[in-house]
Amino acid sequence: MTINLKKVLTRAQAWSEQDQEELAQVALEIEARRHGLYHATPEELRAIDEALAEVARGEIASDEEVEAVFAKYRRP
Repeated sequence: MTINLKKVLTRAQAWSEQDQEELAQVALEIEARRHGLYHATPEELRAIDEALAEVARGEIASDEEVEAVFAKYRRP
């Protein structure tokens, strides 16, 4: 373990629970990237389920709506 990592983990013990959880999530994302595995959080799974339900109900953007969003953020 590097010195920097040891130092930040020691300081992180005094962080709020929310900040500690955010640090843990970032570490899990790095680990998943290194091993090719990713486990979605419960919040991400709910968002995926809702998006799939919207598609099933036909609530999707038209080609024109999608193009309008792309055009808004496209660089000249």
